This record gives sequence, C-alpha cells and structure tokens, in this order.
Amino acid sequence: MAETPSRMLELGTQLPSARLVNAVDGLEVDVDALAKGKKGLLVLFLCNHCPYVVHIRAELVRAAHEALDRGLAVVAINSNDAGSHPQDGPPAMARLAKTEAWRFPFLFDDTQDVARAFHAVCTPDLFLFDASQRLAYRGQFDDSRPSNGKPVTGRELRAAIDAVAAGRTLSLEQRPSVGCNIKWRREKGR
Repeated sequence: MAETPSRMLELGTQLPSARLVNAVDGLEVDVDALAKGKKGLLVLFLCNHCPYVVHIRAELVRAAHEALDRGLAVVAINSNDAGSHPQDGPPAMARLAKTEAWRFPFLFDDTQDVARAFHAVCTPDLFLFDASQRLAYRGQFDDSRPSNGKPVTGRELRAAIDAVAAGRTLSLEQRPSVGCNIKWRREKGR
C-alpha cells in the first residue's frame, strides 16, 4: 500500500462551499449552512476500504462525536470513484455509517469537485475550520499507521479540536495526514 501525504492546504483558507448528498438518508447537505453558528467544522475525507482509514476509523468516529458534543459540526466526505471502487459507493457508505451509528453526515462527492476545492488527495485527509470558517488545522489524526505498531489515540486531531472549541489559535507545526490516494475518475479519451 502506497502512502500519499496530504497537500497541507494553507492555514486561514476560507471553507470551500459544498452541497452534497448524504448517502445515509439521500438528503442534500449544505456544508456552509451546517457550519454556521458552530464553534467550528471538522471535515473528514474518508472512504470505506482504505487500510489507513480502517485502522483509525473507530477512534476517529469517537473523536468526531466528541467534537459534536463540544459544539462543532462534523461531516465526512467520500470522493472516490465509485465506478472503479464500488465498495466506496453510496450504498456501502450508508451501511457503514448506519452500522457504526455515525452522528454526522457521510456525503458522496460524485463529481470530485469538492475534493479538488479542499485540495484533498488522500484518505484520511482531515480539515478543521474555526468558528469564522477559516482553516485552523489540516493534518494527521495521530502518528499510528496500519503497520507501525503505534497506538491509535487521535492525539493531534483531538488537541486541535480542543483548541478550536476553546477559541484558541493552533500551532503552525502540523504534520500531514497520510493514507491511500483518492481514487480519481479517469477522463474519457485518456
């Protein structure tokens, strides 16, 4: 499995606009509206099959629920090409989110335009925006990987969530997330 690091979008970047369908209930979600009036917004680029996501998913979902309980909004987005990776398509997304009792939407980015707007390139790729919808954190969940034997704690993301929930500025020292590359749709004629 090849590791792809996140691109580390510039801190302070304004939250990109996004309207996507929630695979769980079929309703459209306006991510901007979801973030309004909240202490922050956690955006998780995930997919069902990636070993890096599978490795941290249980603890990541707990951290996301903790963020909700602290007054932040949370949304997960899957931008993988469901044509080449049907295990990442909306029916499988809905089953996963329901089975694990996610309390946040799992949106499908069929056009992959939202991933491009966020400069997301891997799964997991994690973005935390503050109350003014400016990017405060983009980086790893923690330093655990599927084969390195380190415990999954979510230390880095949880510290970022704590800071955003308290209205504090985060350190500029942030380590990129690492995971599987997003499965981009092939352009016709290529």
